[in-house]
Amino acid sequence: MSWDISGYEKWTWDEIPLGAMTLEGGTGVEHKTGDWRVKRPVWDKEKCKNCLFCWVYCPDNCCEAKDETMVGIDYEHCKGCGVCAQVCPFDAIHMMGEKDARAEEEGEH
Repeated sequence: MSWDISGYEKWTWDEIPLGAMTLEGGTGVEHKTGDWRVKRPVWDKEKCKNCLFCWVYCPDNCCEAKDETMVGIDYEHCKGCGVCAQVCPFDAIHMMGEKDARAEEEGEH
């Protein structure tokens, strides 16, 4: 399929061709996005002091906490941006290449 986009600079809003459409409401919970991550945050429970900076600053709400205590990272929705590692004052989170992390996981089982 090919679209004629000549003269697009003069298009009005109703002349713009339709692109992808979301037909019903949803949340990020329904859409797992961790598969395309390049780097993975790795949490060190021993270094963690439960300041929860990671929880506050994570743009995707992937740092999981329960009863004001860090309990893990939601890798199904984490995109690997590294914000959590940047804001951690105790170096309890570091970024690791996704391929290396998966290889390490497979070796543990």
